[in-house]
Amino acid sequence: MRLVWGYILGPLARLRSVTSQHLRNYPFEEGSAHKQLVLEQSGFLDALMFGSEGGIDASNLPYSYVSLPLGNALEIAQEIRTNIKKELGRSVTVMLVDTDKTYSLRTFHFTPRPRPIRGIRSIGGLLSYLVGRAFKMKHRATPIAIAGSQLPTEHALEIAEIANRTRGFGAGRTVWDMAERFGVAVTEVTWDMLDRLQHKPIVVVKPYETRKG
Repeated sequence: MRLVWGYILGPLARLRSVTSQHLRNYPFEEGSAHKQLVLEQSGFLDALMFGSEGGIDASNLPYSYVSLPLGNALEIAQEIRTNIKKELGRSVTVMLVDTDKTYSLRTFHFTPRPRPIRGIRSIGGLLSYLVGRAFKMKHRATPIAIAGSQLPTEHALEIAEIANRTRGFGAGRTVWDMAERFGVAVTEVTWDMLDRLQHKPIVVVKPYETRKG
């Protein structure tokens, strides 16, 4: 992490200079525990990533907590849609979105994240991330489940990116940004600190038609 990502892969993937600097000081103890979790949950190739390995995310969470990728994303999306219909009487399409990027080469879409929607290929974390970043491919947030509509892949990606930009980054783009915001170490962010911020986990996207004439 410190040598290969800090000095070689970081610049190759066009990471921000501040992120490369953080990687050059990657914490040994906490980082080793995190990588052990990734190895157990996702495997060796994903463990080679510098962050969000296999969909495992540590940003906007306190202490050393991480969130694991949903194994039943479609069921959850369907349950949310059913409850909205029951409580509000509204028929909506529910999309679950991950900030991990999907890269596009015309109509070919691929992502390092496991289990995206149909139409997006999940290709080994490290390789797809480096290719997408190094060649400056078009990149957008990744839809991981859609309930209520059969959306074309390109349409789903556009909606996912609109929602992602609207939500913002919460406490920060990375765990280092989050810790820097509060002036503490990466494992010292607390729930109380995060409660001070405004979070936007839900975005309502409504299509509209442009009037002619």
